[in-house]
Amino acid sequence: MVAAVIAAFNGSLDTWRSLFSTVLPGYIWNTIQLVVFVGLGTAVVGTSTAWLTVAYKFPGRRLLEIALALPLAFPAFVLAYAYTDLLDHPGAVQTVLREVTGWGPRDYWFPEIRSLGGAAAMLIFVLYPYVYLLARASFLRQSSTAYNAARTLGSTPFRAFLSVSMPMARPAIAGGVILALMETIADFGTVAHFSVPTFATGIYRSWFAMGDRAAAAQLALCLLMVALLFASLERMQRGATKRHPAGKKVELAKRIQLKGLPAFAATFACLLPVLIGFIIPLVVLFNMALDSGQSPLSSRYIGFMENSIILASIAAVVTVTAATIIGFCARIAPSRASRFATVIAGIGYAVPGGVIAIGLLVPFAKLDNVIDAWARETLGFSTGLLFTGSITLLIIAYMVRYMAAALNAFDTGISSIKINIDNVARTLGRTTGSIFFQIHLPLLRPSLLTALLIVFVDVMKELPATLIMRPFNFDTLAIQAYRLASDERLVQSAVPSLLIVLFGLIPVILLCVTINRGHR
Repeated sequence: MVAAVIAAFNGSLDTWRSLFSTVLPGYIWNTIQLVVFVGLGTAVVGTSTAWLTVAYKFPGRRLLEIALALPLAFPAFVLAYAYTDLLDHPGAVQTVLREVTGWGPRDYWFPEIRSLGGAAAMLIFVLYPYVYLLARASFLRQSSTAYNAARTLGSTPFRAFLSVSMPMARPAIAGGVILALMETIADFGTVAHFSVPTFATGIYRSWFAMGDRAAAAQLALCLLMVALLFASLERMQRGATKRHPAGKKVELAKRIQLKGLPAFAATFACLLPVLIGFIIPLVVLFNMALDSGQSPLSSRYIGFMENSIILASIAAVVTVTAATIIGFCARIAPSRASRFATVIAGIGYAVPGGVIAIGLLVPFAKLDNVIDAWARETLGFSTGLLFTGSITLLIIAYMVRYMAAALNAFDTGISSIKINIDNVARTLGRTTGSIFFQIHLPLLRPSLLTALLIVFVDVMKELPATLIMRPFNFDTLAIQAYRLASDERLVQSAVPSLLIVLFGLIPVILLCVTINRGHR
C-alpha cells in the first residue's frame, strides 16, 4: 500500500485532471450507491435473522441458524455467474415465461440482472453472514437481565429488542457491516461481470488494460482514504458507547415459542436469504457442472484443492495470530499509537488484492535484486528470487488484505470483557501472559473461531492477489474458475466454483455448531 501511495503522488496532475473530468464522478456515484444498498441490506438481513434465531423458537430454527451462514462460502462473482445464467434473457426463468405466456422479447419487462441493483443484491446475499455471525455471537453472550427488566416495565418484545439488545450488540453489528462495506468497495469480479464501473474496476482497467499505473495508484489512494474513513468512524462510535452484558450474572434468555402466522413468518424470513444466497445458485451451478463433463476427483483438481487448502489454512492462522497480538497490545497498553496501528492494520480489506500484490512485489523485487547482487559480488553465486513468487509473500498479501476481518472479530469478543477483570487479575499477581491465556483466550474462543472462519473462506475465494503473486505452476480453485470463466466457458467453471463452496461449507458448519453448543 505504501508503494501504491508513492506511485499515486509521483503521477502527474494531468492524470488527476483527466480522471476528474471523465470517469471519476461515475466511479464515486456508483460506489456510493453500492455502499448504501449493501450496508442497509446486510444490516437488516444479518441482524434480523440473528435475533430471530436467538430469541425465538419456530419450525426449522436449528437447521436455519446453521444454513444462514452458508452463503459466506460463495464468492460473489460465482453467485453473479449463476444468476446471470438463470435470470438473463436466454436464461431458464425468462425462457419459461415466454413459453407459458407466448410473449415476444419486447412484450414484457423483466428486472435487469446485469445492473448496479443486481450487483448490490449479489453482494448483500453473500456478505450478510458477516453481520449475522458476529451479531448472533453477541446476542448469545448477552445477559437477559436488562431485556427482562424492559419487558416487566411494559415494553413489547420488539421495543425491548431495539432499546436494550440492539445497543449492546452494536459493536458486533457495526463490525459486520464495516466488513461488508470494505468487501463491497474492493469487489472486482461481480461489478466487472455486471459492467458497473466502480473504483475497483477503474483500478484494474487503468493498471492492466491501459497500462497507466499512476492512474491506478491514484484510484487506489482514493479507496485507501475511504477505507480509513470507515475504520475511523466505526472505532470512534464504538469507543463512545462501550457495551457490556448487563447484570452481575449472565443469565441466558429463554427463547419464546412462536405459533401460527408469526412462526411461519419467522421461518420464511430466515429461509429467504438461504434460498437466494445458497440453495438456488447451488442448484444452478450443480446443473452446469453435470453438463461440463469434468471430474472433481481427477488428479488435476486434487492438486488445485491441496494448493487452496494449504494457502487458506496458513493464512488464517497467521492473520488471526497477528490480529490477536495487535488487539491485545491495544487492550493492555492503550494509546494513540496503538489505536492508530489497529486502524492502519485494518484498512487493507478495502484495497483490491491486485493493488496489494503490486505494492508488495515492487519493494520485494528490489530487495531480491539487492540481495542477489550482493551475493554475486561477495559470495560468488546467485541467490535468485527469495521473496518474489514465493508462498511467504503471498501469505503476507493475504494477511494485509484480511487483517480487518480478524481484528473486527477479535474486538467484538474483547469488548464484552470488562477492563476491571484485567485490573483485578493484576492485583492478584497475574502477568500479562497469564491474563491472556487464562482469562481472555477462553472467553475469546467463539470470536477467534469466527475470525479463522472468515479469513479461511476469504482466502479460498481470493483471486487477484493469488493470480499475480502465486509461485509458478501453483494454481488454486479460484484461479481455475477465473480462467474458464474468462474464456466464456461458464459451464466448465462450475466445477471449481462448487469445490470452493464445498470447502467453505465445512468451517462454516463447524463454527455454527461450536457457537450454538450450550445455547439451545
